[in-house]
Amino acid sequence: MYSRVVTGALNGIESMLAAVEVDASKGMPGFEMVGQLNNEVREARERVRVALKNASIAIPPMRITVSISPAEMRKEGAAYDLPIAIGVLVSLGLIPEEGIGNTLIVGELGLDGAVRTVKGVLPIVQRAKQEGVKRCMVPTANVREGAIIDNIEIIGVSTLSEAIEYLRETEERRPQLIAPARRTLMGQGSQTDKALDFSEINGQEAVKRAVEVAAAGFHHVLMIGPPGSGKTMIAKRIPTILPDLSMEESLEVSTIYSVAGQLDDRNALITKRPFLDPHHTISAQALAGGGRIPKPGAVSLAHRGVLFMDELPEFRRGTIEILRQPLEDKRIHIARTSGSYVYPADFMLVGAMNPCPCGHFPDRNKCTCSETEVKKYLSRISGPILDRIDVITEAPRVDIRQLSATMHNESSADIRERVMGARERQNRRYQGTGYHFNAELRAGDIRTYCPLGTEEQAMMEEIFTVMNLSARAYHKVIKVARTIADLDGKDDIGTAHLGEAVCYRMNDRN
Repeated sequence: MYSRVVTGALNGIESMLAAVEVDASKGMPGFEMVGQLNNEVREARERVRVALKNASIAIPPMRITVSISPAEMRKEGAAYDLPIAIGVLVSLGLIPEEGIGNTLIVGELGLDGAVRTVKGVLPIVQRAKQEGVKRCMVPTANVREGAIIDNIEIIGVSTLSEAIEYLRETEERRPQLIAPARRTLMGQGSQTDKALDFSEINGQEAVKRAVEVAAAGFHHVLMIGPPGSGKTMIAKRIPTILPDLSMEESLEVSTIYSVAGQLDDRNALITKRPFLDPHHTISAQALAGGGRIPKPGAVSLAHRGVLFMDELPEFRRGTIEILRQPLEDKRIHIARTSGSYVYPADFMLVGAMNPCPCGHFPDRNKCTCSETEVKKYLSRISGPILDRIDVITEAPRVDIRQLSATMHNESSADIRERVMGARERQNRRYQGTGYHFNAELRAGDIRTYCPLGTEEQAMMEEIFTVMNLSARAYHKVIKVARTIADLDGKDDIGTAHLGEAVCYRMNDRN
């Protein structure tokens, strides 16, 4: 007898529906599996055989053939175990064929029949809904993840026996057996630490202002200063002044974490912007995404959030250069022999670096670096990378009187209020355009959304000539000025806004 079970498959971050076709017929006993399967999928036949045995179901001596389509796509992972087991039981007549109608099934099986968690349930359920599937049967540990998607039934099962019992029941009695899961909005609280606050930072007002501008427009920012000047403290507090993710953005980020296997049943929907701070020894593959079928790397896990790279020049030159494409295109394209994969990578880059190897330049009383060593150190950050950073600011050494004084500093809540005001102005300006922040503006739309008056245009022409700016840097100055004007509550960009924006390029020249 032939059966067909609908399941889900991942190809990079993209999901699609797949079909597990099973044929059980008389002949030489065997259990064959076809369809470009990797070792994990091929091993499913033994897991399924033993799991069925431990569920008190004996497979008769028949020839069983399993095919997973589409045949041209390489299959990997253990999520096909449960649909294969259900397909075998339908082929043997132990589950009615109508029991699996309009139902998608995913799950890994343990030898004891337990249904274990799998990766990528969120994008699979999204695709199932788009294709008109009514119901998804998933592991209990993935229920909250799947229940984020509205208007589709999510059935959680913890054992193979539980799944069989449910599929044997009539449509009317099924809700009494396992009620469909309901959405529970739970953010990933570990993404931000509520104990961190800008009020704890004495001094560095100019740096905090630069970070506020960067947060308001989602601009990339680089802080340059000696060790102990507060660069890392400031960077770690940036998430506390960023706006929360919208529902659309939350689904984007949660999908990436689902594919990476970093969602759990307690944190099914990420509502806080991610903050990643990889060590400077990170490999290029870990940053961009690696593997034969690449998994999301740090640049994708930081999507819609912050990627903090402390001691930026200490990262390998090749690793830093990987950032060129995602900083410009907001995505990363990875080519492998198995195919090409595109992952979203729209993050806010926050970099921190010393002015020289010892960190004390230009204080020659402390700095022991030669001019050649300083130039070599700074050259580790290439011109094209610097050109893609919107805000560059200096973090000078903090005076002892500021450190020891009891100061009333602005809290993160105060700064966030101004950032949210600027964000609301951007929401109104870009409604229906697909843009979220000023930093996302493409060059062709800058004239439309960032018009300059006669005086401002003349000022920019002079700045362009004197500073020898590239076209990209020229546009970035205007976009940063647009953000400063938004923070100031102004509809038009003024010379004062341009003047402040240009100051954030001066360290670039130095």
